[in-house]
Amino acid sequence: MSSASRNRPWDVHRPPAAEGRTFLVTGGNAGIGYFAAEQLAATGALVVIGSRDRVKADAAMGSIRSRVPGARLRHLPLDLADLSSARTAADRLDLDRLDAVVHNAGVALDHPPRQETRDGHELMFGTNHLGHFALTRSLAPLLSAAPAGRVVTVGSFAARSERLDLGDLQSTRDYRPKRTYGRSKLAQMSFGFALDRRLRAVGSTVLSVVAHPGGALDSLTPSRPPLSVTGPGERLRALPSALLVQGKDAGAWPVVRAVLDPEVTGGQLWGPRVFGLRGVPRREPVPSHMADPAVAARLWAASGELVGADPSLGFR
Repeated sequence: MSSASRNRPWDVHRPPAAEGRTFLVTGGNAGIGYFAAEQLAATGALVVIGSRDRVKADAAMGSIRSRVPGARLRHLPLDLADLSSARTAADRLDLDRLDAVVHNAGVALDHPPRQETRDGHELMFGTNHLGHFALTRSLAPLLSAAPAGRVVTVGSFAARSERLDLGDLQSTRDYRPKRTYGRSKLAQMSFGFALDRRLRAVGSTVLSVVAHPGGALDSLTPSRPPLSVTGPGERLRALPSALLVQGKDAGAWPVVRAVLDPEVTGGQLWGPRVFGLRGVPRREPVPSHMADPAVAARLWAASGELVGADPSLGFR
């Protein structure tokens, strides 16, 4: 990349070209994941949409193609609530290398009762964190084969006010859906920062970066029929909140920058510029509780045991 390209301010509407590169976006059929996939497809990269629902993935790919002529897209059947699906992802991708994976897919429940994955783990922790932990192990050889692979973990503002209960990671004793969701996202973010420390320790070329969308509302998100439609009345009612938050299209900007910007380095946190809730992406300070190495080590060990993965996650 030329020095002029490196020195040009980041433009969310004109990210750098990425022909010849391949990116996997989990949950790329809806929400933040969809808009990340749409924006990445516009760079000329091959974008693989990881989704358990073929019909929704096809609809997402159709929507992207209608806005990005010549978009290069594939679907990877992937269910992060099923560890066997995460473990076999690399084999089913059938690629020589993977330039980046965006750990975006997630489950957010608003009400009890507590639910479990196919493997018997609490659904939000099991899907949002353990599923991506197992997926990273599967993809490690493909990411390492790329010149500069990246793992981009999509966190949440909800994680800022939470703390992990290392004695009850799966909320078996005290289940409160919103708190459990926030803790599952905190586990993901802790994993993202810990992964980069481990990658640096072994001299890997792979980087691990964490990004979050800030406050991203459906009511402020442009329509993408048939995936989602925001009516004029709904958008009008949401306008006052646009002073503080944004749509999911803008919520994808920090994620896309974390994937593409050559100036991004491992261990960083990227989010929206204005109070971490809206605006163009910027680098943020990493909250101390998200990067606590002692907490991260205990979470890592527990996750490896629950998933059945060796501590190195396949990175040497």
